[in-house]
Amino acid sequence: MGSPEPPLTQRIRSFVMRAGRMTPAQERGWQAGFPRFGLTLQAGQLDWDQAFGFAGRRIVEIGFGMGDSLLQMAQADPAAQFIGIEVHRPGVGRLLSQLLASETSNLRVFAEDAVEVMEQCLTPNTVDGIHIFFPDPWHKKRHHKRRLIQPKLVQDLATLLRADGYLHLATDWAPYAEHMFEVLDSEPLLVNTAGAPATPVPRPNYRPPTKFEARGERLGHVIQDLIYRKR
Repeated sequence: MGSPEPPLTQRIRSFVMRAGRMTPAQERGWQAGFPRFGLTLQAGQLDWDQAFGFAGRRIVEIGFGMGDSLLQMAQADPAAQFIGIEVHRPGVGRLLSQLLASETSNLRVFAEDAVEVMEQCLTPNTVDGIHIFFPDPWHKKRHHKRRLIQPKLVQDLATLLRADGYLHLATDWAPYAEHMFEVLDSEPLLVNTAGAPATPVPRPNYRPPTKFEARGERLGHVIQDLIYRKR
């Protein structure tokens, strides 16, 4: 997919690994939930239908945080296959615990760096939708290089999408939205569903509002949803 990635020791990561103490429920999620719902880099290229036991639309969410909205989306669309990717272990543990309690069967989880998952496990032209909601904006200018949304990543995401598949981003930080629009409008494989460059769309019904989003609104931030389709 596109030009090769630099070695992992050289690549600038968009996240900082935080240990975070896990609750007993999150620990149980890992112990009992990961064998049932977890996916690994070591397994190699993903066979979606085998992993889920049925065929369906394929949705990937990168950076699902604590997993609440991802779980809601999966439960609202049981005929679709959902995969969440997250490096924050307490968040993964929480989602796994919720999966065990709810018996939700159409959601699987990678506890890995999304770039590595894309490189080693996902195949071009196989994904129907990719979600990235409220990624870290890295406010300080010297940290902008850490932002997840960069031209190379967006090119690779677009390559994963099937024809007419979509990439959906959301942010409450206006300067990051401007950066996102600049990157996505420059990607030739994608077109803004709003019908014009640098234009957000109303929040679609399938994306539940999050606690993080509500906090941003209380602070006066404007929530912007960006949805681009593959040409």
